[in-house]
Amino acid sequence: MEIPKSAFASLNEGGLQFTVDGRDIAVFHYNGKYYALDSHCYHAGGPLHMGDIEEIGDKVCIVCPWHKYKLCLENGEGLYQAVDPKRLDVPPEWRSKGVKQRTHHVEEASDHITVKLNGEGERDSDFYYSDEYRMIMRRGGVSVTVPSAEK
Repeated sequence: MEIPKSAFASLNEGGLQFTVDGRDIAVFHYNGKYYALDSHCYHAGGPLHMGDIEEIGDKVCIVCPWHKYKLCLENGEGLYQAVDPKRLDVPPEWRSKGVKQRTHHVEEASDHITVKLNGEGERDSDFYYSDEYRMIMRRGGVSVTVPSAEK
């Protein structure tokens, strides 16, 4: 899919959502570079295109607006801050959860970018494009049965 660079003109830096071959893709422009990944956060389906971009060390990440999960825009790696409860005097350090979010290929031309879907391997974010997810949505979402308090 070709996207004109002018689509990002109203954004200083941030993301927009597009649909590419039936898949919702968040495309971000940050520090002169474009990134594309599945728009639904792998954790709970949050709208990543609405998240804030944050630099963590040398990694550019999107912060999911729902639960603040942090994902590297370059490769979809999930990051978390590890705390050692036995050593609270030691500052938390950033660690990897592994690659969780599917990223997609972006090619840049003078006036547009081209996003090509990446189908290599399996990613947790693939769930939002699965038959299982479609069935859940057709039933009206996830339902929870709460047992009654019997006396």
